[in-house]
Order: sequence, then C-alpha cells, then structure tokens
Amino acid sequence: MKLPLAAYWELTKPRVVALIVFTAIIGMFLAIEPGEAWPWERIVLGAVGIWLAASSAAAINHLLDQRIDVLMARTQHRPLATGSLRPVQVLVFALVLGALSMLLLAWRVNGFTALLTFASLIGYAVIYTGWLKRATPQNIVIGGLAGAAPPALGWAAVDGFVPPWGVDPYALLLVLIIFVWTPPHFWALAIFRRDDYAKAMIPMLPVVYGVTYTRWQILFYTVLLLLVTVLPFATGMSGVFYLGGALVLGAVFLWYAVRLLDPPGELYAMKVFNYSIVYLMALFAFLLADHWLLPQAAAAAATPTLEFLPTS
Repeated sequence: MKLPLAAYWELTKPRVVALIVFTAIIGMFLAIEPGEAWPWERIVLGAVGIWLAASSAAAINHLLDQRIDVLMARTQHRPLATGSLRPVQVLVFALVLGALSMLLLAWRVNGFTALLTFASLIGYAVIYTGWLKRATPQNIVIGGLAGAAPPALGWAAVDGFVPPWGVDPYALLLVLIIFVWTPPHFWALAIFRRDDYAKAMIPMLPVVYGVTYTRWQILFYTVLLLLVTVLPFATGMSGVFYLGGALVLGAVFLWYAVRLLDPPGELYAMKVFNYSIVYLMALFAFLLADHWLLPQAAAAAATPTLEFLPTS
C-alpha cells in the first residue's frame, strides 16, 4: 500500500499530464510572435491551471475506472485498486484540483481559457471515461478531441478570445495533429494490453475487431498523420526547418507502423507506443524551434556590423 502523498500523486497520472502541459506550453509560445514581450504571468499561471485541470481529470478517471482497474494488470497498482485511498478521498481531491484550476484560470489568465479547459476536463473525465470508453470501439477517436485540446488551451491563455473562431486557426491545427496522432498512439498500447481490456469488458478496437484490423488502422492513421503534419508548412505557420523534422519523424513512425503489420514479437507494439510519445514531443519541439530560434538567428545574421573607417 502506498503512502498517502505518493497515492495522491499517482492519481494525477504525472507522465501523461506532463505531456499535456508540454503541448499546452508549446501552444503558448507559438502564440507569441518573435519580438513581442512574453506575458510571463499568463504563461506560468496558465500552465499551472492547465496542469491542475488535467490532474483533476486524471483523478476522476481513477474514480470511474476503479472497477476495471482491479481487473487489469496494467492498473492493479493504482491507489483505489490497492485500497491506498477511498473513493470519497479521490472525489474530494479531484473536485479541489478542478476548482483551483478554474479559479486560477478565470481570475489570473482569462475566462475563455477557463471555459475551454473546463470543457476539455468534462470531455475526458466524464464523456470519454464515463461513457465512450465502454460504449464503442471508436472511443479513443471520438474522445480524443478532449485530449487534443491542450495546445489550444495554451494559445488561448496568451491570446484570449480571438474572433471569429475563438481560437487562432493555427492553434486548431495543433489540435488536429494531436487528434490524428492519438489513435495510432493508443491502439498500439491496446494491442499489447488487449487481454486486459477483454477481461474488463472494454470494447477497444483490437478486442472487438482483432489485432490484424487494428494494425491496419494504425497504418492508415499514421499515413494521415504524416499528411496532417505538413499543414503547418503548407499554411505558412512554419518553415522548412519544421517541415524537414516533421517528414523525418513521420517517416520513422510510418516505418514502425508498416513493421507492426508483421511484428518481430509481442513487445513490438509497445515500441510503437513508446516511439509515438517521442514523436509528438520532438514534433512540437521542431515547431517551437522553427518559430523562435530560426527567426532570431536570421535577424542576427542580417544585422549589419559596424566598420571603423579611417577619417581624413
């Protein structure tokens, strides 16, 4: 049994939430044009608020999944499954984190970000976990929109409401990338853990349609992802540096997906899953570098140097 602090920390799913906050922060810095002042208060407090909301959603996920967590080897160590915490403790913890998140975002960032973050929290914690996860094998596709929202949340934290869409179209492009990335990422894990999902009666794609079908779906979405990640370059959001990184990263992902059709072993699906995480982090790092580092380097190179000429 875990100590209370360790158990509460595990409720927040720190590794998953770290990726969420990372993409939100990238969205923040992409919303700022080179040469503009950095709104540090909104950046820092926005990141904290998004982290609190994501942690609250993760805790609610633990609460709603406590029955199936006991059945699955991957989740039997979780605090509710082991008895380290009681459901009422988890509920109070989740509500406190959620309330703090909304208060912080609405008071110190902007109300629009608070609204979007709340919608994302409900989408993941209630609609996906409480309904879609048990209702359809397309659960991760439909529910993936909530998990894809963080870059837009970060962008909104800096820009606020941008007419007429509310969020800058470039922010929505980032959401689209994560939305398309989510199925091949999660289905690779679902292939490896399919027996657990079957035992818990969760209709994940490999449980309902089989592993072969799921492998082909992963390949299809990986091809689609490669095409979608070209859009930042095609729309003028990013330059050649990003494009080169996206194509290399996408080619490696595609190689993994093709090889998954006839994998060398059962563990290969986890290699695809692990690469997908590295892929997303590296892709967003290329976006950030293209937006900030290269324009600054170009500006520095274009600055004329002073030449001391002899006077007559």
